[in-house]
Amino acid sequence: MSRAPAPVNPVSMAAVAARAGVSVATVSRVLNQQEGVTAKTRAKVNRAIDELGYRVNQLATSLRTAKSGLLLIMVPDLGNPFYIEIVRGIDRVARQHGYFVLLCDTGADPGRERSAFELLRTHRADGAICLDPDSIQQGLSQEINALPWVACCEFDPAMPVPYVGIDNQGAAAEAVRYLLGRGHSRIALIGADPAYLYARQREAGVHQALAEAGLVLAEEWNIRVSSFSFQAGAEVAQRLLDSPARPTAVFAVADALAIGLMQRLQEAGLRIPEDIAIMGFDDIALAGHLSPPLTTMAQPMDELGAEAVRLLLQRLNTPGSPPPGRLLPHSLVIRGSA
Repeated sequence: MSRAPAPVNPVSMAAVAARAGVSVATVSRVLNQQEGVTAKTRAKVNRAIDELGYRVNQLATSLRTAKSGLLLIMVPDLGNPFYIEIVRGIDRVARQHGYFVLLCDTGADPGRERSAFELLRTHRADGAICLDPDSIQQGLSQEINALPWVACCEFDPAMPVPYVGIDNQGAAAEAVRYLLGRGHSRIALIGADPAYLYARQREAGVHQALAEAGLVLAEEWNIRVSSFSFQAGAEVAQRLLDSPARPTAVFAVADALAIGLMQRLQEAGLRIPEDIAIMGFDDIALAGHLSPPLTTMAQPMDELGAEAVRLLLQRLNTPGSPPPGRLLPHSLVIRGSA
């Protein structure tokens, strides 16, 4: 005898309400990102959703609202582990609210981003989360500001667009202060393309912390790379190995760079941190599994993605409301490399 198929969504909204100790109407308001719910109650409902595995009935929602049920995610480099962690946070919260995500690897190219935003104009996607450089966002601002999108990590506070990120300058300054506190004064920076806002902000944080200590960043130790790859880090390592004067510590603005750097220096026989200290930024999954494990400035990557979805849903449900912006906390993770 055949068994009846399991229902698509065996957990009801009423079950979520019962678990959270609220009304079904309150659960509905949380799911639709509507006002009138306290932060504490909203947290209880979201916790109940996670615990019970509740999913919105996407088919019923689409038929009722004529929406696509898709959120577009524009990523400049899907090969960067940092972005993958953010995408996971986006996908987790999007699915809770009945949305699927569509990834677009733009390569930080304005033309590809413009094509992606066309999906919003033609209503083939309901909203978008953009992680591309703020310079690209600014260049397209007159075309796209009226569309439902959110800036994540890269943003211009002057643009009328919701955003979520961290205090990059403050985080980088804190990282360098830590290295200074460990006795280092010859500190190198592996930075990124200044087309990225976070690259400019993190470099500013390095200069700020060094200036506070009466130091300057030596020109030959202010190294910028064009990609956030292990290979790019390894190439910087070779440059340092060939240099007649080496720094005693290196701060890389991404863990992938720090890891590539560290592995190449170790292959050349240098001890870390005894011969040279290495510090990264992001705290990707691999960072804690190296030998020695990587000291880094952690970003709340999953929560950055999750908050971006919440802001986007708020914009979709209350399009006339003032766009909010949020900076999430960073944290220093001390391990063995510095």
